Amino acid sequence: MSEPKFQITPKKYNGESSVVSMRMPKDMLRTIDEIAARTGRTRNEFLMMSLEFALDHLEIEEK
Repeated sequence: MSEPKFQITPKKYNGESSVVSMRMPKDMLRTIDEIAARTGRTRNEFLMMSLEFALDHLEIEEK
């Protein structure tokens, strides 16, 4: 059996960051926090990864 590899990928966005505030349903925030805890990520890391995925897979429907 092969040795497991510890892979770290580079961050996609670098440089200066900004603080953004948003409202979301409390049950959604609970789900986000549960996923972050289960994966060993911070809430911010999970949200950034989710947003990057959404942006990379975005398809805008033209009317």
